Amino acid sequence: MRQDQLDATFAALADPTRRAILQRLAAGDATVKELAAPFDLTQPAISKHLKVLEHAGLISRGRARQTRPCRLEATRLEAAAQWLQAYRNLWDDSFDGLDAHLKGKRSKTGKGRTDAGT
Repeated sequence: MRQDQLDATFAALADPTRRAILQRLAAGDATVKELAAPFDLTQPAISKHLKVLEHAGLISRGRARQTRPCRLEATRLEAAAQWLQAYRNLWDDSFDGLDAHLKGKRSKTGKGRTDAGT
């Protein structure tokens, strides 16, 4: 994923309203009116959130008669998740190393017992 796409994805995900919209779209396509219903926001405010999500490639908008149903585009989310996975692997390796180090220290000092009453 290009850096500008990744930046747009994470900027879009930074807002709780936009995350809630994506969560709703994960259940299926929805109109702007349906997406706006749970929020105490004006229609223009919801439209701005949708434009941010669309610019980031996280949603697409279709045409069905008078409505423009929104659809989740999970490909960008998958790309962001893959980018994050590299850092998760780094942290997992670090924690595994720390765990091994602490177990080694406990076995040398004999303080690794878990008997609470002794």
